[in-house]
Amino acid sequence: MQRQTISAIRYGYGLGPGHQPATDAGTMIDAARKTAQLAPRVTLAERAKQIAAYREARQMGDDARKAAQRKLRGEGMHDVRALLSMAVTDPGFGARLVSFWSDHFTVAANGPLLRMLVPDFIERAIRPHITGSLPEMLRTVATHPAMLIYLNQVQSVGPNSRAGQRQDRGLNENLAREILELHTLGVTGRYSQSDVRSLAELLTGLSASRYGFQFRQGISEPGPHTVLGKSYGGRQATLEHIEDALTDIALHPDTARHLAGKLVTHFIGIEDDAFVTRLADVYLTSKGDLPSLYAAMLEDSRAWQPSFLKAKLPFDFITSALKAAGAGANDIANIKPSDLRTGVFGAMQLMGQPIFQPPGPDGWDENPDAWITPPGLAARIRWAAAFAERIEATHDPRLFLETALADAASPVLKFAVGGSESRVEGIALTLVSPEFNRR
Repeated sequence: MQRQTISAIRYGYGLGPGHQPATDAGTMIDAARKTAQLAPRVTLAERAKQIAAYREARQMGDDARKAAQRKLRGEGMHDVRALLSMAVTDPGFGARLVSFWSDHFTVAANGPLLRMLVPDFIERAIRPHITGSLPEMLRTVATHPAMLIYLNQVQSVGPNSRAGQRQDRGLNENLAREILELHTLGVTGRYSQSDVRSLAELLTGLSASRYGFQFRQGISEPGPHTVLGKSYGGRQATLEHIEDALTDIALHPDTARHLAGKLVTHFIGIEDDAFVTRLADVYLTSKGDLPSLYAAMLEDSRAWQPSFLKAKLPFDFITSALKAAGAGANDIANIKPSDLRTGVFGAMQLMGQPIFQPPGPDGWDENPDAWITPPGLAARIRWAAAFAERIEATHDPRLFLETALADAASPVLKFAVGGSESRVEGIALTLVSPEFNRR
């Protein structure tokens, strides 16, 4: 199998007409840098206004509330269009890195407020930092209102702070625990409950207002606080103390190994201790520089083994089908709201991946068996048949197969598509094939 095919399917969202994916690490990472520079769809201030308007409308009766909900759903559709457009038009690696890190630092859109904030979190806390360093991404993630609200950090108050003594409010350990357990050291990392507690105390003060992130001195627990054997803070904690701790945690050896292993599992799907160790060493030597970590993976022959061991998640499946059909930014922008509701929102729900709503802080399951299930496959087959009907007038099944899979298509699949009784059947066969559903 050609490296271009592997590059498009494993490190991108598949092949499309005229698509010539890069196969060398430098070019792939340079393209990801351009993805990182994309501007957010709207500003955080604009989102704050939309949220405020929704909250006001909820107090004004049913008609106003329903109108505000419709407007909120409309904004959600714009966010999904932006995400689809980025994935379909991106050269490959950058969009996939946005997806990887958005899942690593999971925030689920539970409720209207987070439905507005999660897209901003992806566009402002994740995407600009995919080619930066892990310490800077972690600092940005930990201070974004979406993460603070999702993990109840806005409810955390230092018991001995001025507010804690006055209001009898207490500590919430959710953010501290997930930073150590999921975002950095991993579940097997060398940390204790005492570290979780101390980090939670240090993080008090991280909060949010209607205008975005806010550091509130009055709820911050007086220090010092010892995390992983090092003391942070003092009589009065500051944001700089928190940032110092997050940087040190991000550069811990256990963090290096956790991230290296997760990167290899996500993109390649192999278990190789020596490979993970080498990537972890590069991470530490480069002080958490992410392009150095990516390059170490992409320059290794194991990154280009021809077996696709991972399953495409529903978003990947739908996006790669659109890309294979030649969809561009204008096509995504012109999808009717009803088609977006049924063909993306509803379809992803039926396939097991409701958009922006992973089941928990640990994100989506990496195990292929979690996605290739009888209900999930049935939903993919129905979607493939409907999509094939929409494009059959302009797509020859054999050319569609060649565009979508190139030399990843097996002789058996080529024979089946070539012998199909109709265009719809031939296109659908490609979309439901094992080759198309793996990455």
